[in-house]
Amino acid sequence: MIDILKGAGIFVYPLALCSLVAGFIIFERLFSLRRGAIMPVFMVENVVNADEVKGNRHSALGRIIDYFHKHKKDVGAVKAYARLEVNRMERGLVFLEIIIGASPLLGLLGTVTGLVKVFGNISTDTGLPDPSAFTAGIALALTTTVIGLAVAIPCLIANGYLQRRVETYAVQLESLLEQMGIKEG
Repeated sequence: MIDILKGAGIFVYPLALCSLVAGFIIFERLFSLRRGAIMPVFMVENVVNADEVKGNRHSALGRIIDYFHKHKKDVGAVKAYARLEVNRMERGLVFLEIIIGASPLLGLLGTVTGLVKVFGNISTDTGLPDPSAFTAGIALALTTTVIGLAVAIPCLIANGYLQRRVETYAVQLESLLEQMGIKEG
């Protein structure tokens, strides 16, 4: 494993940084987007049953309900606040999308650099590359590609899952707002 990382040359550092940042974002969003932090079951049941619901600051639905109680007459403001809560759920996902795009490109840059190293060391006398430079160049080309894809693919899967989770919560919040009597119009 260490040999693979050594073969990636200088490109291993930005790829490692991408990997660490992506890991942090994924785990933070998984924690922040758990059901209890967005729409606790007891609050949802109270809204559905048209019971008295008190807001709190510990969940997105609680913050929306609290805002609703303070601004009952301004339906547009309550809807805007709900959209703001959905936007808050998406926090950090844009950086995950950047990492999804940048990691394979960093791998490609390493590939091109490795190939330049291979073809830049061709002897004019024999027409053949120096064997050690050839090996190092091919190692750089292949390992940076592998590492770039190894960072991007799990990020792509996690981003798709997290985006879908946010969309699901947004639809559910919109439905609950309708049940609370908050309608455009």
